[in-house]
Amino acid sequence: MDRSTTAAATTSLSDATPENAEAGGTSVLDGMPRQRGDAVTETSAPRPPASRARTRALARARTSALRPWRLLPTPTGTPFTFGYAAVLAVVSVTADHAAPSLVHALQQGSSTDVAHLARHPVLVLLASALWIAGGVASMYAAGFVLVLTALERRIGGLRAAGVFLLGHVVATLATEVPVGLSVLAGHLPGSSLHRLDYGISFGVAASVGALAGLLTPWLRWPLLIGFAGVLAGDLIAFRDPMTDWGHLLSLAVGVSTWPLIRRRHRAGADGRGGRDTADPAVRAAQAPGTLAAQDLTVAPRSPAGTGRGARGFLR
Repeated sequence: MDRSTTAAATTSLSDATPENAEAGGTSVLDGMPRQRGDAVTETSAPRPPASRARTRALARARTSALRPWRLLPTPTGTPFTFGYAAVLAVVSVTADHAAPSLVHALQQGSSTDVAHLARHPVLVLLASALWIAGGVASMYAAGFVLVLTALERRIGGLRAAGVFLLGHVVATLATEVPVGLSVLAGHLPGSSLHRLDYGISFGVAASVGALAGLLTPWLRWPLLIGFAGVLAGDLIAFRDPMTDWGHLLSLAVGVSTWPLIRRRHRAGADGRGGRDTADPAVRAAQAPGTLAAQDLTVAPRSPAGTGRGARGFLR
């Protein structure tokens, strides 16, 4: 009886040799963790192929941020900027080839002077933002394309349009209402009520201020300081002080929108709800239930001069 029990125990121990454990994928001794059989099993387990696809998708997403053509508007990626830029281009080309008297009459009819604001405020506020004095080659035209494209890619078309319109309207009213009050007080002549005032510069300045809040600090502060320095230099030159004050005010309006647009930008980045927040392949690889998503739960973390100023009072 004792001999048979001893033989069975001996047979059980002999079966649990390292060679048998490695061949069968079991531990050498029960209750002893991290033995040679466990190590071989863990290291020889193949990595799910979906994780490699996810890695490639993430690499493509990082590379997409370096594509220079993303600086330009597209019909699907930035519809507001693309459509608005197309309208501005058509208006500018038409103004270059139309009769000067006709162009002057149209600009005067869409001017946001005090007289027009008192009669048709909404119409002239919208119409005045369709002109770029200096044409499509002006500085503010290039700034419009680059700044509005970057802003729309981060917060969406509706919010980018809201920032642009807010700066345009607030700065226009802030510069024109004092003119009207000064005329009533007798400090300015009555002709100041009909000064030409149109352009996109107020909206562009507000968009620059808003975009700066979404950039990293080493880009944000040089952009703000440099742009504000240019505007302050124009104000010191005293060529068109009312418009130059409007530019600084519209820049401040854009900066004041930081809390709102930052919240929207974070929500779009976290929930993938905004446009162009991630590559489609990345979203597909990270979808719940996929092998890549499961791999994320077990893989170890790795260590870590527009029109104003062209004729004295133009924007």
